[in-house]
Amino acid sequence: MAEVLLVPGSCHGAWCWHQVIPALAALGHSARAIDLPGRGADAARATLDDLAGAIVAALDRPTVVVGHSAAGYAITAAAERDPANMAALVYLCAYVPVSGQSLAQMRRAGPRQPLAGSYRLDAARTVFSFDPARVDDLFYHDCPAEDRALAARCLAPEPIAPQETPLRLTARSQDLPRHYIACTEDRAIPPEYQVVMAASVPEANRTALPSSHSPFFAMPQALAARIDRIAGGLSAAGRGDMVAPVPKG
Repeated sequence: MAEVLLVPGSCHGAWCWHQVIPALAALGHSARAIDLPGRGADAARATLDDLAGAIVAALDRPTVVVGHSAAGYAITAAAERDPANMAALVYLCAYVPVSGQSLAQMRRAGPRQPLAGSYRLDAARTVFSFDPARVDDLFYHDCPAEDRALAARCLAPEPIAPQETPLRLTARSQDLPRHYIACTEDRAIPPEYQVVMAASVPEANRTALPSSHSPFFAMPQALAARIDRIAGGLSAAGRGDMVAPVPKG
């Protein structure tokens, strides 16, 4: 059995993992999800260090930490802060930080900009949200109607400052077992860019799912099975080489 912590990406919360948690439990794992700081009244004040601190505070034993999308930065920042209770970092269609760059810089460097025109900034330019008319196509095109409705009720503004903060990488995060799960039908982060970002992860630890940007809704059982196989690989051999590699290109 593994401990698994599920960390949501931009504008999402612990609610988005509601099907993955019981699926992991059925496979014998103890899974939890957290809300990151900056989803409420504290949004304008939230920093990348705040996000990292919340993740570290949620860990009290060796844990597989899964970060979705923008949370790739948050889980890496947490590892840089204190990797003691991190058994592995799993990037789920996520940004894998480049040392010295911010998430916003990485996004702008992508080969395509599918999110262009979808952002809505507050008057103070401290938080953003997504155009409700575009979220289904960008994030949930293959997801059940009930999960789209859940997202429509629960999506929250996202603080901008953490995504504009560069992150310096050291052995604290880079020496941890790291895995990448790409989503080949993703309309938010170009799949070809995910392949580029995943190149910093050992090749045997790069895998893929035929999903949109929201595999926690589109295929929660398959996602749980993939996390289970990663966790099993850590226990058996210290690596996740029992899963099919992500397609190249």
